[in-house]
Formats: sequence, structure tokens, C-alpha cells
Amino acid sequence: MTDAPGRTPAASARFAAVLSRPSRTPDAPPGIDPGEFRLALLEDTYEVVAGLELVTSALVLDPPDQPDAEAVTWPGTPIVREPSLAGAFAALHALGAEAAAIIAPDAPDLPPLLVGKLFRALGSAPSAACQAENTGRGLVAFAARLPLPDWLSAALHDVDLDTPDALARLRAAAPRPGLIPQGPGWHRLRTVDDLRFLDPGLEGWENTRALLEGHPLTH
Repeated sequence: MTDAPGRTPAASARFAAVLSRPSRTPDAPPGIDPGEFRLALLEDTYEVVAGLELVTSALVLDPPDQPDAEAVTWPGTPIVREPSLAGAFAALHALGAEAAAIIAPDAPDLPPLLVGKLFRALGSAPSAACQAENTGRGLVAFAARLPLPDWLSAALHDVDLDTPDALARLRAAAPRPGLIPQGPGWHRLRTVDDLRFLDPGLEGWENTRALLEGHPLTH
């Protein structure tokens, strides 16, 4: 299920969508409301993808009714309501995407360059992954050419960004090696200890930064 305005010919055929899944709310530091913390991370991650050139930003909702998540997006942002990565990729393809990346909602300081590297990898492979380097493992982002090949669509019905061994399971499903190259990894903020990865000297993650003001980062 999707909500989107009519696409113009100038709209990009590359989409970058942030996945919002409230059931996987990250641990908030003491004194900070968990719901506000989740939305701050989500909004900052969305701002990363919304700032990408020649890429259409989107939002994937699971469950489908999340007005608070929709409120952080820019007007006209395509909204996809799907419970699986396979369904989300199919819905983005229906919107006109020829390639898409789906990004975890707890990577507010994700460098745009890493998303760009995933799209570039699709020039020689049907998919590419950015693996989480810290607590919980899993993936920060996963990109694919669309429509998905049957083997990848089947695998993505059972694997998501939070699956600890996601990359290994997806590679095991591939018919031959090299179909899922791995780009540089990054971190996700799923526990209070993960806040130590935030660098106050780097630009971005403004909503998370404002919410954490007065709460020293763990080092």
C-alpha cells in the first residue's frame, strides 16, 4: 500500500526510504521520553535521505498507521505501508523506482556518502548492504535494483534490517557469490551505550542533538 502524489518526468528513479517500526523503539537515555527519542532519530535519519541529490526520499511504515512518523516528512513524500522489506521494495518499484535503498530509523548521523556508495554498487550487482557495526548487528541500509530478483524477494520476506545475521542469510540465499557486495559499515543507536558513537563535532542530527542537550554522551 502506498500514498504518493503523481510523479513528474523529472522525478528520480532512485528512492531512499527510511523504515519506521515503533515496535523496535531504541533505548532512551534517562530523563528522555522514549517516543520523543525515537522520533528524533527518525527525523534526523529522514533528513539525511531527503538531502540526497537525484534521489526521491520516502517513508516505510510498519504498522501502517503512524501519524507521528508521517509528520516528520516533507510535504509530498511518498509513504509506503508494508510489513516486509520485500513488500516495501515492490511498493517503491510501483512508484517508479528502478533502484531503492531502505534505511534503518536509528542512524541519525549516517553519512550521505555511504548511501551513495550503495547506489553505485548497484551498477555491477543487484543489491548492496551497509552492515551495522555495533550493538545488535543487522543492517543500517540495504539497496537493490528493482524489480527484485525472485531469490532476493523470497529472502527479504524473512529477513529485515534488525535480523542480526541478515547479510549472511541473504548471501546464503543468493544463487552465486558476489551478488550482495558490502559497503562501509556504520552504527545504529539502539542502546544508551551506542550514543558514544555520536560525534558532536560533525554536522547534522540536529533533532537528536537538541534532545540530548544536557545529557553527556557515553564514552
